[in-house]
Amino acid sequence: MFEHLRRSWQSLLDGSLPPDERREVVARMKETLVHARVGVTGMRESLAQVQGRLEAERTELATCTRRKQLAVQIGDTETVTVAEKFERYHQERVSVLERKCEVQVAELALAEREISEMTVELKYAISGVSPGSGGPAAPIETRSASELDAELRLAELKRRMGK
Repeated sequence: MFEHLRRSWQSLLDGSLPPDERREVVARMKETLVHARVGVTGMRESLAQVQGRLEAERTELATCTRRKQLAVQIGDTETVTVAEKFERYHQERVSVLERKCEVQVAELALAEREISEMTVELKYAISGVSPGSGGPAAPIETRSASELDAELRLAELKRRMGK
C-alpha cells in the first residue's frame, strides 16, 4: 500500500541520508501515517455500512422466504412465483455482500498491520535507532513513544476537523 515511502524510510533507517533529508523524511513519515490512519478510519466506516446493508438484505431474504412458505401453504402459485423471484434476488445480494465484507475485513487487517509497522519504523526514525542494531544512528530528536502517539493523534484530529 505504501511501498514508495518504505524505500525512503529504509534509506533513513540504514543511515544513508544526511540529517536535513532525514528530518524531511521523518516529517513525510508522520504525514503519511496520519493519512493512513484516516484511511483506515474510512475503511472501518465503509465496512460498517456494508455490514448494515448485509443485515438488511438478510432480513429481506428471510421475509421473502417466509412469504413464499405461506403462499405454498395456501396454494397461491402466483405469489409463490413472485416470492421465489425476490428470494433469488435477495440471496444473490446476500452472497455478494458477504464476499464484499470478507474482502474488506482482509483489506482492513492488512492496512492496520501496515500502519503498525509504519508506526514502529517512525519511532525508530525519530529516536535515531536503526531496527535491530540497538544503537543510535545519529539521533534526529528524542521523543517518547507516548509523545509521538499523542502528536499523531492530534494531527489526525486536526485533519478530520479541517484545520
